[in-house]
Amino acid sequence: MTTRSIERAALLLKRDLTLGTLFDRLEKVHGDRKLVTEAEGGLDLTYAQAAKRVRRWSGGIATQVDPGDVVVIATPNGYEQLLLCAAVARAGALPAPVNDHMRRDEVAHVVKDSGAPLILRSAAAVDAASPLATAHPADPGDVAALFYTSGTTGTPKGAALTHRALVGQVASAALWPTRLHRDEAVISLPVAHIMGFAVLLGLAVAGIPAYVLPKFHPVKVLDAIESRRATMFVGVPAMYRMLDEAHAAERDLTSVRVWASGADSMPPDLAERFKKMGATITVPLLGALGQATFAEGYGMVEVGGGVAAKVSPPFLGAGPFGEALGFALPGYEMRVVGEDGGAMPGGQVGHLQVKGPGVLKAYWGDEEATAAVLTEDGWLRTGDLARKGPLGLLVFEGRSKHVIKHGGYSVYSLEVEQRLEQHPDVLEAAVVGLPDERLGEVPAAVVRLVDGATLEGSQLEAFAREHLADYKVPTRYVAVEELPRTGTTKVQKTELLALFDH
Repeated sequence: MTTRSIERAALLLKRDLTLGTLFDRLEKVHGDRKLVTEAEGGLDLTYAQAAKRVRRWSGGIATQVDPGDVVVIATPNGYEQLLLCAAVARAGALPAPVNDHMRRDEVAHVVKDSGAPLILRSAAAVDAASPLATAHPADPGDVAALFYTSGTTGTPKGAALTHRALVGQVASAALWPTRLHRDEAVISLPVAHIMGFAVLLGLAVAGIPAYVLPKFHPVKVLDAIESRRATMFVGVPAMYRMLDEAHAAERDLTSVRVWASGADSMPPDLAERFKKMGATITVPLLGALGQATFAEGYGMVEVGGGVAAKVSPPFLGAGPFGEALGFALPGYEMRVVGEDGGAMPGGQVGHLQVKGPGVLKAYWGDEEATAAVLTEDGWLRTGDLARKGPLGLLVFEGRSKHVIKHGGYSVYSLEVEQRLEQHPDVLEAAVVGLPDERLGEVPAAVVRLVDGATLEGSQLEAFAREHLADYKVPTRYVAVEELPRTGTTKVQKTELLALFDH
């Protein structure tokens, strides 16, 4: 790196960086370079233009809320949602972005739970005031934002994440040698999901322009990569499956040097296919040479993004790292413990716990849920199962809590069960995840109905679509007289899966 590049990187690596000061700092580093282009005539901004919007919007927000207030950002998915989060933080308030797939009643719960005095459905509502000249003072250890996710209690919980969790762990992206070659990343992730939020922040810090498609469509993504000669794509495994089914192998994707995935386990054979579609380098006259690199991350909303990562270089298979979660990112530790909290011997499955700078401070306003997920010495109980594998790396073995990973979204069984049980014909519901080649998993429901009721007559699917976000709606239903139970009357969900084998 040149001396100038090192000076630029140092501005973003300073420990005083916060979500509210990020775009001011990015403007100083990257100036009039391209930040983002959205598909179909959406935003098209340089770093300087984005920083100007954040300052203007933060001025409008500051006239409507007090420092420390929560602002729910219920705008359509896109880069504007990220900039509004930065503007809210700059005004000293706490942004709480929500997925635009959520129903109004789900958003209403977030508003009530957070105590938010302001809901933003468009930037126009805060675009008329004078710019806020200086960001409201904040410490990197202060809470920066709330990211709501459905919890095991069946209702969304707000993970209170610090500035250090959100921007501190992507600051090292400033070292990416972006000025040495051309880069552009194609992205089609939900910004209100921690993965999409963290990916866009990381790209911004690295100086890599993002081409954003607010709604994922495999053909449009392939068109964008091919026509724009994009060098990166970041998605979830379900997206890669759909790209594969959309005949990705028949496209010219040799401009891609890096494929990246997160939010769920990536099938190694699928990753290898995409590595072959990309290239290491394109040389005049010789054309594309080599393969692309495939990078995977492991994380969750409660850590503000990722805690571990692994990379599969060109022409090298996953090897001993194939099953592993990857190496812990700087500042993070991972361990596997038994029911008593003691360390599990190598090879035995136990509960995965992590510790590091991104771990949530608390679930907003929920001391009981916070105590359940955090140990007294600061370890996060992830709810995932793991074991020690080759080279001491940890291998993911499933989820101890009933979370269905549907196309990159988390569907919590209890929330769906409680909603179905509000139907007058349903006595009890149990929701499980069925394997799906395209989406990873899809929700399915087993129900006990009142005497005389039938699935056809109850129209459960229509009821679910009316009361749940589309990705939470069960794709299949089975009615039974009794549900299999353990000695403590808990439903044995593993036995329910056989009901869907035909």
